[in-house]
Amino acid sequence: MPVNRSGAPASHRPLGILAALPQELGDLIEAMRAESGVRTITHGQRDYHLGTVHGAPCVVTLARIGKVAAAATVSALIHAFDVDAVVFTGVAGGVGGDVRVGDIVVADALLQHDLDASPLFPRFEVPLLGVSRFAADAALADRLAAACERFVAEEGVASAARFGTREPRVHRGLIVSGDQFVASAAGVNALRDALPDALAVEMEGAAIAQVCHEYGVPCAVVRTISDTADDHAPESFVSFLTEIAGAYSNAILTRFLDARTAQV
Repeated sequence: MPVNRSGAPASHRPLGILAALPQELGDLIEAMRAESGVRTITHGQRDYHLGTVHGAPCVVTLARIGKVAAAATVSALIHAFDVDAVVFTGVAGGVGGDVRVGDIVVADALLQHDLDASPLFPRFEVPLLGVSRFAADAALADRLAAACERFVAEEGVASAARFGTREPRVHRGLIVSGDQFVASAAGVNALRDALPDALAVEMEGAAIAQVCHEYGVPCAVVRTISDTADDHAPESFVSFLTEIAGAYSNAILTRFLDARTAQV
C-alpha cells in the first residue's frame, strides 16, 4: 500500500530529489533558497532541504554513495518527509554499445548487478521478493525523459561545444547498480555478457527503486554518462563530475520541475 502519512493529496506533498554527490545536484538548493527560502532538517546524519523550486514543493538531499546509503535516504524521504514521488539524478558509466560520454539515460527498469543468492534464488533476484528488475514509474519516467529531450533540443549543440563532448542523446532502458565503481574493460565486458540490455552502471538507483517498490512510491532515475566504465573511467569521471554534471542536472531538473508545476 502506498505510504501517505500526512493524508494530504499528492499535489500538496513534496517531491523528493536526491543525488549521491553535491556536484550532481547542481544549483538546485541555491535556486530553492532564492525562490522560497530553505528549511534544513538533519535526520540520520543527512541534511534534508525543504522549500519550493521552480514552483514545485521539494525535499532535496544527498544520498551519499552506495546502495545502503541510498536505501536509507529514500526511506527517510518516504517516512519522515512524506514525499509523493522520488527522482534520483546523477552520473553513471556507459555500458550499452551506443551509449557515449555526455549521453543521458532515463531508467525504465533498474537491477542490482552484484546481487547473487544462487543457488537458493536466481541470480539478480531479491530474495523473498521475487523481483530482479524494478520498473521505474512509467509516467514519471516519461516526464523526465521529455525534460531531457527538451534540454537536448534547446541546449544540446551549445552544451557539446561548451564542454567538448558530442551532442547528447537520450536513451531509455535498463540501469544496473552495485557497490563497486566499475573501471576496467574486464568489468564492463562482464556486465555486457551477463546483462546485454544494460545501458548504464552506477551505485544507487536499483536500491532506491526497490525501496520505492516496496512502499508503493513512484520513482524515476536519470543519469548522465560520465565515462565508459573501462580503464579510463577514473579520470573521465572526475573531470565530468567537476565540469559538466551540475550543468546537465540543472538543465534537466529545471525543465522537469517547470512541467510538473504546470500540471498542478
